[in-house]
Amino acid sequence: MTPLEATAAAFGVISVYLGTRQNILSWPTALVNVALYTVVFQGARLYADMGLQVIYFVLSAYGWYEWTYGGAHRTVLRVSRATPRTWVVLTVVNLVAWVALGSVLSGSTNAALPWLDAFLSTTSLCAQWLMTRKVLEHWAIWIALDAVYVPMFISRGLYATAVLYAIFFVLAVLGWREWKRSLAVPATLTPAPLAP
Repeated sequence: MTPLEATAAAFGVISVYLGTRQNILSWPTALVNVALYTVVFQGARLYADMGLQVIYFVLSAYGWYEWTYGGAHRTVLRVSRATPRTWVVLTVVNLVAWVALGSVLSGSTNAALPWLDAFLSTTSLCAQWLMTRKVLEHWAIWIALDAVYVPMFISRGLYATAVLYAIFFVLAVLGWREWKRSLAVPATLTPAPLAP
């Protein structure tokens, strides 16, 4: 484990923990996390995951904005459920993206695990997009992904990252529970007034 990987992992844990709490600081810590992991994954020849970090950077900036202003009348965004249409669109987009990315990685790079890396990367993007919209089910996707990411990272010698994703697995379970509980809280149409 390098100091860079350890630092990236620490920012990852902080970011996901803050996300389980619906804390807006999840997003700026995610920006640091993904910037560092871009370099880590390049060194491990996990090119899809490296590229994924760049896209995560953009999605983290978008998520920061959406969580702040994406609700009705530009209010704070609330937790919601995925619609059947959302599932169909995400499934089709994910399958097409997986085949395209897997083909590129397997045919044009020295990627260590091209098809698995591609599938995990495209599915992660779907989960992250759902998170930017505060859709509860993104946690279920992360639970499944993290269960596969752990052995993949072990196989590539990224032990600190494997531990990180094991922690992410636990945090995703907690996040699911916390966000599901917040669905039961009644919504307000306007934010609470500031104290004088």
